[in-house]
Amino acid sequence: MDVSQYLEIFIDETNGHLQNLSDCIMTLEKEPENMDTINEIFRAAHSLKGMAGTMGFKRMQRLTHDMENVFQEVRSGNMNVTSGLVDVLFQCLDAIEAYLDNVKESSDEGTDDNEAIIQELNEILAAGTGNAVPEKKEKAPVKQQGDEKYPNKYQDIEFSEKEKEELKEAENKGMNIYGITVFIQEECLLKAARAFLVFKAVEDFGNIIVYNPSSQDIEDEKFGVDFSFYLVSEEGLDKILEVSKAVSEIEEVVGEKVKYSELTAAAEKKEAAQAAKAAEEKAVPAIAAQVKQAPAAAKKANGGKPVTNRTVRVDIEKLDALMNQVSELIIAKNSLVSIGSNSDGGTSGASSQAFHEQIEYLERITTGLHESVMKVRMVPIESVVQKFPRMIRDLSKKLDKKMELFMTGEDTELDRTVVDQIGDPLQHLLRNSADHGLESTETRRKRGKPEVGSIHLNAFQEGNNVIIEVSDDGNGIDTETVKEKAIERGLITPEQAESLSQKEIIDFLFMPSFSMAKKISDISGRGVGLDVVKSNIEALGGDVEVKSILGEGSKFIVRLPLTLAIIQALMVEVRGEKYAISLGSIETIEEISPDEIKFVQAKEVIHIRGIVIPLIRLDQLLDCEPEDTERESLTVIIVRKGDKVAGLIVDELNGQQEIVIKSLGKYINNSSKIISGATVLGDGEVALILDVNTLF
Repeated sequence: MDVSQYLEIFIDETNGHLQNLSDCIMTLEKEPENMDTINEIFRAAHSLKGMAGTMGFKRMQRLTHDMENVFQEVRSGNMNVTSGLVDVLFQCLDAIEAYLDNVKESSDEGTDDNEAIIQELNEILAAGTGNAVPEKKEKAPVKQQGDEKYPNKYQDIEFSEKEKEELKEAENKGMNIYGITVFIQEECLLKAARAFLVFKAVEDFGNIIVYNPSSQDIEDEKFGVDFSFYLVSEEGLDKILEVSKAVSEIEEVVGEKVKYSELTAAAEKKEAAQAAKAAEEKAVPAIAAQVKQAPAAAKKANGGKPVTNRTVRVDIEKLDALMNQVSELIIAKNSLVSIGSNSDGGTSGASSQAFHEQIEYLERITTGLHESVMKVRMVPIESVVQKFPRMIRDLSKKLDKKMELFMTGEDTELDRTVVDQIGDPLQHLLRNSADHGLESTETRRKRGKPEVGSIHLNAFQEGNNVIIEVSDDGNGIDTETVKEKAIERGLITPEQAESLSQKEIIDFLFMPSFSMAKKISDISGRGVGLDVVKSNIEALGGDVEVKSILGEGSKFIVRLPLTLAIIQALMVEVRGEKYAISLGSIETIEEISPDEIKFVQAKEVIHIRGIVIPLIRLDQLLDCEPEDTERESLTVIIVRKGDKVAGLIVDELNGQQEIVIKSLGKYINNSSKIISGATVLGDGEVALILDVNTLF
């Protein structure tokens, strides 16, 4: 059997075990006597060892086996968990992850034996238990004959005429005939995989003539903890038994060399015994039947069905294709809506009613289909953020700063496409907080702050957006230093610097190659960081906002769209051109007279319900021709981004519509970023989508 068919399952399961181990070891560092955590680490290491052995990854198997040995002693109370052990365990995880990366790329674990890590593990084990460093054990002598615990079950195999002929022919050619029975450990989960690994190993030295049970039953795992076979080979028995025993989770292997004449004599003897037994059983058929049916009845009581996982893995490309089909369906629906709204009334009342009923039905279907697909695509951001506590722990040691990460809202869901790409930007922000944000322990002590710096990652949903905040209680951004750096680099003149707002100064940090690090390290200082964060997040249709108070800390606010495909939008017109604005950004719609417009610092504002709202004329922003006459009333759409609001002046409102976002690619030069995409309307006309987040 080709175990490569299990490769994807192995990769997924190993990823899960690695993350579980990382979380448990983090807990163990704080609670070294937590037996639940110790037992969980032992179980995870044991599972990884078994999986690696099944797949034939001997190096990974050896490393996880040594981890298992250490935690066996910890569980037994023979040694304690130390900080040195925790450090080595994290090295083990990194080594296993490197093996896994190789498996992903080449289906092979690579050639790194990680002898240094294994030696450290064994030294810690020896120091903790008071024993000498274990040396490589010699293999126990192989058993050639069975006993009461491991009987020679191969002797029970019955041969067909064809199999007898093959065995006789092999012996005539001078080959050896071996009967072998293999016993698998009772706790083994993948018995079929173990069996076929044994077959694969022995078939390097000969051919298997007969199986018991059949090869199909073995593949379907329709057998207990043992299986038998007859092999013809020119190799010695010791070698055959040795390679069989080398497969992981094999309890014992017994076997012997036999002659064809002995097999046939034994078969004849067995046939005679079976005939006598059959005659005896005729007298008590009912009892025999009841005995045989008892296990089946027990199985039925359990439902007769295996318990299966209720989740499925779906290729993201298939979901993308499904989403595209939904998109086209919505465009078709919009076409029907457009036809219905433009009807001249020439149809009969009955047909007109039926037409509108079909439209409503289509709307319900497409809306439901859209919601279903979106739910399939939505995944919690936990899959991205769960690796960050380990990263902060490592940075704490590397930077020699005491710090702790607090995370909330890990169950907040985002579109899978967004989740897959948000990991790197968030990692940059956290590293930035650890390196630039938090002060040294001595500085924090002088300022009266807790010695342990706090970094917070908080995620939550806000309308049609997901907000992820990364904050710290560190030094905050020194805008004067940033300003001096910008002047030094020739980005601005000293005169221009005087009139810059805090936001404009902080925006310099997002420029390519602009770094405030005093020295280059493997953590920062190469000018690659916040510019990558900004470009990656903007590519997802999001934006980054920064709030900072010098001496108190900084907060980076990442705003991301829930989905990149379909949104509810308000359709508006400006000088006869149609535009779409996401409903999630809209607070209210107001009608005002031009007399209500006031000026603050030469900028237009309106005063509504106690709030001063700056105005933005979309015709000016979009470089449209000005109107000849002033309107008697103006339509203002109040939009919000976080705690900031603005009023957009438009010419007309065309109602709410579900639209499909289409990327513009490189078709236009969109330097202002105000246009985030386009959509096709029901009448075939193209409307541009406005991203109001770029206005703030």
